[in-house]
Amino acid sequence: MTRMRENWIGLKTLVAKEVTRIFRIWSQTLIPPMITMTLYFVIFGSVIGARVGKISGFNYMAYIAPGLIMMSVITNSYSNVVSSFFGAKFARHVEELMVSPLPLTCILLGYMAGGMVRGLLTGALVTLVALFFTHLDPAHPWIIITVALFTSAIFSLAGFTNAIFAKKFDDISIVPTFVLTPLTYLGGVFYSISLLPPFWRSLSRFNPIVYMVSAFRTGILGIYTMPLDTAYAIMSLFLLGLFATNLWLLRRGIGLRS
Repeated sequence: MTRMRENWIGLKTLVAKEVTRIFRIWSQTLIPPMITMTLYFVIFGSVIGARVGKISGFNYMAYIAPGLIMMSVITNSYSNVVSSFFGAKFARHVEELMVSPLPLTCILLGYMAGGMVRGLLTGALVTLVALFFTHLDPAHPWIIITVALFTSAIFSLAGFTNAIFAKKFDDISIVPTFVLTPLTYLGGVFYSISLLPPFWRSLSRFNPIVYMVSAFRTGILGIYTMPLDTAYAIMSLFLLGLFATNLWLLRRGIGLRS
């Protein structure tokens, strides 16, 4: 019991450190996503959306809102962990954390929780921005909550993996630039994959972000573009796979030993 209490205290301390970091540099962690998404709403929603018309019975602004919210959750969950953990590696104070009595599971959960807080917080702020441009009437609140939690956790763990293998600051921008951004833009944020030609529609089904965006859009708008059970199965698979992989990497000390 004493050991569990000590682990809980350590986990809370690590999460508090990560959350404090988010709010300490709020001008870098919270404001830029709001500005970026506002520009997306103005350019794609107001300017282009007026010419696109309705998709699945909804005006274009309302249709892209869930996708833009998901985009902010994905990018901020990922970037928070990759920058924080790599910063700890670069400053070499991660070594003190690794030799502490805190279990590796708690270390991983602490960084994951920090990424989730930033991802969910920016998602909530972008939702407020969206309400200035369109009306959103959540159809399935529990789907919204669970998909947001799954997505933020998955990309927090993905950011942790990137941070483990990164050897210099340039390495933490390679994956977001060449992998994460293309997958996000091709994940149905700005369009319905049902509008794509058969080949590209089939290819899109290999993009996990498609399922996350689709499920989140179902939660907000109530439209079903992908089976929900498939979306939850894929998210569960990625969550468990990334958690197990990162835990194995930590135990082996990969990327942590110079």
